[in-house]
Amino acid sequence: MKVIADFCLVPLGVGVSVSPYVAICEKILKDAGLNTRLHAYGTNIEGEWEAVFDAIRRCHEAVHAAGAPRITSTLKFGTRTDRAQTMDEKVRSVEAKL
Repeated sequence: MKVIADFCLVPLGVGVSVSPYVAICEKILKDAGLNTRLHAYGTNIEGEWEAVFDAIRRCHEAVHAAGAPRITSTLKFGTRTDRAQTMDEKVRSVEAKL
């Protein structure tokens, strides 16, 4: 099943800058072959259910291994059964109405 997710991982106890840890996670998502779009407060992820959630688990594991003692994450996700839809199509649909 295809899923589109909005994922935000925040390492705690690592200081003010979290970009090195976000970069670790972004590499994992790309290496998993997922379609992603980084934004200011997270990443949109598009792919097969198992691949998306496996990559999110690996993000947590890798960020902990990089020294983050705690992580908090938010995750929103959606699926459709009536038709296939990509992140780009969702955005274009709204932009066309503006």
